[in-house]
Amino acid sequence: QVQLVESGGGLVQPGGSLRLSCAASGSMLVFNFMGWYRQAPGKQRELVAAIHRGGTTHYDDSVKGRFTISRANTRNPVSLQMNSLKPDDTAVYYCNAKSSTDEYWGRGTQVTVSS
Repeated sequence: QVQLVESGGGLVQPGGSLRLSCAASGSMLVFNFMGWYRQAPGKQRELVAAIHRGGTTHYDDSVKGRFTISRANTRNPVSLQMNSLKPDDTAVYYCNAKSSTDEYWGRGTQVTVSS
């Protein structure tokens, strides 16, 4: 069993930056896909950024040029650097990981962009 725990969320002013991290514990697996999703109040959960095992990345158009996803080590497999934050970025951000057989989610971390 794998557990994912997000950290790094908080309150930031428009134009500010935050760095989200995802810590993994439990049985270590090879993740073929890791991503960050977000869900704002009243909206569906959406994929913000993803990175595949080979290093290919994908970004939603709304965050291109502002967010950067990266992989680190086994215990902290993925991070999301968020720059030039906007009020529309306000949401709960979730870490997601997929192995060849299973999918895992963290419980989320709140990001609030407000003056």
